[in-house]
Amino acid sequence: MHMYGAYFIVVFVLILVAYAGYEETMRLFSYADLQVRYAFVRLQMKWMGWRLKRQLVRDTADFEKFLKEYKND
Repeated sequence: MHMYGAYFIVVFVLILVAYAGYEETMRLFSYADLQVRYAFVRLQMKWMGWRLKRQLVRDTADFEKFLKEYKND
């Protein structure tokens, strides 16, 4: 049952090579690889944005507290 998936992938790659040639097939795989890597980079940037936003809220609250104490002195 599991071998059907492997056979399907091999046949798919062979059809791609037969239709578009070796170079274009490799370019297609390179493009897919770059798209996956770029998706991970975008996800990391989104997480960094969330963390920075949380940190900024925390730092703003601390700075406002500092300003109140500084004005009272």
